[in-house]
Amino acid sequence: MADLRVNLCGITIDNPVIPASGTFGYGYEFNELYDINILGTFSFKGTTKEPRFGNDTPRIAECPSGMLNSVGLQNPGVEKVINEELKKLSGCFHKKVMANISGFSLNDYVYTCERLDKCPEVGWLEVNVSCPNVHGGGMSFGLYPDSVEEVTRAVKKVTSKPVIIKLSPNVTDIVSIAKAAENGGADGISLINTLLGMRIDLKTRRPVLKNITGGLSGPAVFPIAVRMVYQVAKAVNIPVIGMGGISSAEDVIEMMLAGAAAVEVGAANLVNPYVCKNIIEDLPDAMEKYGIDRLSDITGAVHV
Repeated sequence: MADLRVNLCGITIDNPVIPASGTFGYGYEFNELYDINILGTFSFKGTTKEPRFGNDTPRIAECPSGMLNSVGLQNPGVEKVINEELKKLSGCFHKKVMANISGFSLNDYVYTCERLDKCPEVGWLEVNVSCPNVHGGGMSFGLYPDSVEEVTRAVKKVTSKPVIIKLSPNVTDIVSIAKAAENGGADGISLINTLLGMRIDLKTRRPVLKNITGGLSGPAVFPIAVRMVYQVAKAVNIPVIGMGGISSAEDVIEMMLAGAAAVEVGAANLVNPYVCKNIIEDLPDAMEKYGIDRLSDITGAVHV
C-alpha cells in the first residue's frame, strides 16, 4: 500500500499536498465542497498586523498558462484572524494549520508571528518575506540576504513553532537568500512565490492591472520553480516546500524529486476547487506507475 506520509519540520502529515496561501481562504469555504481533513495541511490567507483592504481593482489578469494577481494582501488583520477565522476553522479542520504571515516592518513580523505562535490551531509559521520594507525604502525584505536573516532571527526569538521562510523568485541568487534564512534559524524554506509580470490592454493601451504589475502564477512558472527548489534543496540542510504551477500528482512527484519534502498548490485551486483532493486521490496510482512505495523516499532523488 502506498505510503503518502511525509515529515515537515518535525511534524508528520498524512500527505505532502498543501493548498497555498491566498488560494484557499481560511479553509472552511472549501470544506463546503469536500472534507478538507484529507489534506496534509493548508496555508491560510496571508495575515498582517493590521487589516488591509488590498489593492484597487482590477487586480486579476488571465495569461496563457497562468494568471497575474495584485490582490495586495487583503485580510482582516491578525486579531480578527485569531478571534474569528481560526475559531471558525477549528470546527471543520482537525489538523494543525499553517499560518502565513506578512509584514511591512520588522516589528510587524515579530508582533504577528508572536501572536499566531500562541494559537493551538497553528502548527507552522510560514513567513512571507516578499513584502516591501516600509522602513527600508520600500524594497522587499526578500531581495537581500541580510534582511532575510534579520527577519528570521527576530521571528525565531519570539516563537516556538517551526518557522518556514517563503522566498521570492525575483532575485538573481536564490541560494544565497535561502542560506541566509537557514543561518537566521529557519526550520524550513518554501518557494517559489510569484514572478513579477505585466499585461497591457491593446484597445486602451493601459496596463490591465490597476497596480500595473502583478505576480505570475500557474503552469507557466512550474519549470522555474522546479529549478529553484532543486538549487535550494542542494544548498540547505532544512526541509523545502516546493510550489509554483503544481496541478497534478505527477507534478508533485517531480517537485519532490527536485528536493521538496512537501508541496503547495496555488493557482490551480482557483481553476478547479477540487484539485488538491484529486491530486491526493491520484497519488497512489502515480506512485505505483513510477515504482514508489514511500513518497518520503523520493525527496531529492533526482539523478544528475
